[in-house]
Amino acid sequence: MASIKDVAKRAGVSVATVSRVLANKPHVRPELRALVLQAVSDERYRPSRIAGNMRNQSSRMIGLLISDIRNPFFTAIARAIEDVANQHEMSVFLCNTDEAPDKEDIYLESLLEERVAGVILSPAREGADSIQLLLENNIPVVAVDRRIVGAHIDGVFCDNHVSAQMLTAHLIEAGCQRIGAIFGLKHSMTGRERMEGYLTALAQAGMTTDPTLAIYVHPSEPEGEKIVSAWLASPHRPDAILTGNSRLTIGALNAIAAAGLLIPRDIILAGFDETAWMRHAAGGITVISQPTYEIGRAAAELLFLRMADPTRAAREVVLKGTLIARASTMRRA
Repeated sequence: MASIKDVAKRAGVSVATVSRVLANKPHVRPELRALVLQAVSDERYRPSRIAGNMRNQSSRMIGLLISDIRNPFFTAIARAIEDVANQHEMSVFLCNTDEAPDKEDIYLESLLEERVAGVILSPAREGADSIQLLLENNIPVVAVDRRIVGAHIDGVFCDNHVSAQMLTAHLIEAGCQRIGAIFGLKHSMTGRERMEGYLTALAQAGMTTDPTLAIYVHPSEPEGEKIVSAWLASPHRPDAILTGNSRLTIGALNAIAAAGLLIPRDIILAGFDETAWMRHAAGGITVISQPTYEIGRAAAELLFLRMADPTRAAREVVLKGTLIARASTMRRA
C-alpha cells in the first residue's frame, strides 16, 4: 500500500504539504493542491482512515519511538514512561526505529492511524520536518535524548558534553596518553556532544587529537568490536578506550578479549551507561551513569502537561550524569 511519503515524493513536496492538502487546510496554492491530489490518485493512496481518526477523539494511548530497543538506556526510559502512562490510565505504543528515518516515518503514520494522544520520541533525524505531520495534526510531542532543531517542543536530555569531558579527564588522570573514543552517529546530537566533550578534555590537558582515534559509528556491538580490533592490531594502539554506550562497550570487550589483553593491565576501558553487568565485567567497568528512569519519567510528565495545556511554553530539562569509577580505570604505577 502506498504511504503518504510516496505521495509526497511523486508530487515533489513535503509530507507536511500532503498532510495539509488531505486535511483541506488553507494557505495551499491551488496548483500545488492539484498536484498533490493527482499524486494521491496515481499512487492509489487511501488517506480516509487517518483523516477519519483525526476527526475523532484521540485514543487512550501515547506513542513512544526509540532508536534501539536493545540498548538498556532506552529500555529503562521506556519503563519509566510506561509507569507514568499507567498512572494516567493510558497505554504505550512502542516503536523501534533502528536509527532509520524511513522506518520512523512509517511508525509516525501508524501512530496517527491509532489516534495517539501524544508522542515521545528519540528522533532519527534532527530536522523539524520529521515531526511536521504530528504538529499539523496537533499531536503533542516531547523529544527525549536528542533535540529536534527548529521545533519549539518540550524535551528531556542529558548533559552529554560535560559527561564526556568528565569521563575523558578521568582517563587522563589515570595516566592515559592515547585515548580511543567511539561515539554514536555524527548526525545524532548525543554522539556529537560526547565527541565535543572528549575533544575539550584533551585540549584542556594539552594533548593533541589523533583523528584515527576519534570515531563516529553506528552504536552497536559489531561496530564497536570492529573499530577496537583495528586499533589493537595497530603498532600504535591506544592505551585506553572510551565508548559512547553499553552496546559499544560490549563490542570493545569482545575485541580486547580476542586480542588476549587484560583490563586494566594492558588497556583501560570506560564508557557510558550503567547496566546490571558493568560492575561485574573485567572486575568492574568505569561508567557515566545517566539517570535513565528520571529521563523517561520527566518526558512522560512533560507530555501529560502538554496534553492538559497545549498553549504552555515549551520546556527543556537537562539532567546530569554521574561518574562511577571502578577497576577498569585503576591508576597504574
